[in-house]
Amino acid sequence: MIARLATFLLLVLLALPTHLHAQSREVHPGELELTVTLANGAATRYTQEMVLITIHGVYRRHITRETLEQPDLDGFNWTQLGPDTWYETLENGKRVKNFKRVMALYPDRPGALTIGPFTHRLTLIDEGDDWFDHAIESAPITVDVEPAPLLPEGEWWFPVRRLQVSDDWSNAPDQLKPGEGVLRVIRIEAVGATPEMIPPMPELVSPSAMIFPHPEKRFVELSPEGPVTYAFWRWTVRPTDTASTILEPIRVAYFDTRARAQRTVTIGAQRVAYDDSVAEIAAIAPPGTPVRLAALPMAAASLLGFGAGLALLLSGRRYAGFAAALRNGPLDPLARQARRAARRGDAAGLRRAAVALLRRDGPDPGRQAALAALDQALFAPGGGGIDLRALAARVVRRSP
Repeated sequence: MIARLATFLLLVLLALPTHLHAQSREVHPGELELTVTLANGAATRYTQEMVLITIHGVYRRHITRETLEQPDLDGFNWTQLGPDTWYETLENGKRVKNFKRVMALYPDRPGALTIGPFTHRLTLIDEGDDWFDHAIESAPITVDVEPAPLLPEGEWWFPVRRLQVSDDWSNAPDQLKPGEGVLRVIRIEAVGATPEMIPPMPELVSPSAMIFPHPEKRFVELSPEGPVTYAFWRWTVRPTDTASTILEPIRVAYFDTRARAQRTVTIGAQRVAYDDSVAEIAAIAPPGTPVRLAALPMAAASLLGFGAGLALLLSGRRYAGFAAALRNGPLDPLARQARRAARRGDAAGLRRAAVALLRRDGPDPGRQAALAALDQALFAPGGGGIDLRALAARVVRRSP
């Protein structure tokens, strides 16, 4: 008898929670909630500045289907930061469903702009396990937007949460080989900005360098903090008729939306030079005080040097003379390579031969000028139409 009673009470206890929490067609206050919140809602907003919003739903009933409808968002450009998220939390020991969507809004005009209600259309279950539709809405929110601050003429309005700028080179810019160029890449990483908000690629300025800009590249990734846009500004730089040149500083101005302050990132001036320029500077240094040598040791040393030089001349003049004739005459292999490339119309091959000649024979103003003209035709926008044979003749001929 006692065992039967205990079994009956256990069945009642097991059935009691189901009875107390059974679904019904009547939706009680507090069972379904949908809210929209602004990140840092107290700050003054400017046009084009990111407004981060979170749509959060809390559901204390079973849901079979759902669809979230967003308002028109008039006055805003927007992007959704990733897919919708569903997760569970515990309230008084009970599991509660949660919904979250994060969006980045960008006001495109000043004034009082309204974020209309978001509507979550749900399908619920009643006490008879029948489905029925029910909708809940978030409260509208008004955002006060100010015009962008006045900036100096030519400066770009660029509001971001965080900005990182790096300056990279393909090789050491102040240790170039004769005729060699260097690739410069400035990388922009802007959190809270979309690609069209990045400033235009600046003009790289130098008094004497040859600068060839490459097409700009931009792409965007999504993060919980907002869109993260990457931009790459690229140039190929080569000194011209001088062994050294200076690239002027680059400045990127932006508005820090967290500190609420205008800031500037400055990349300092950069020297671009050939390696041989250091030796050339050392060569023109003023000579030291001459040293007087005793007459007898000096005469002996001169006699010894004359004898050694005569021996070397007699034994090696044939080979040294042949090597010099080979370099300066029509049989020079690099000169033949340059002429052959010009006859074939191979501008890249001609450039390789020109660089090889400069590396072998050292800096030469005429050859460097010819290489500069070739680079202009190869890399500069609208370049082309150059006479390769005439250019090869300039490359082969050494300056007096």
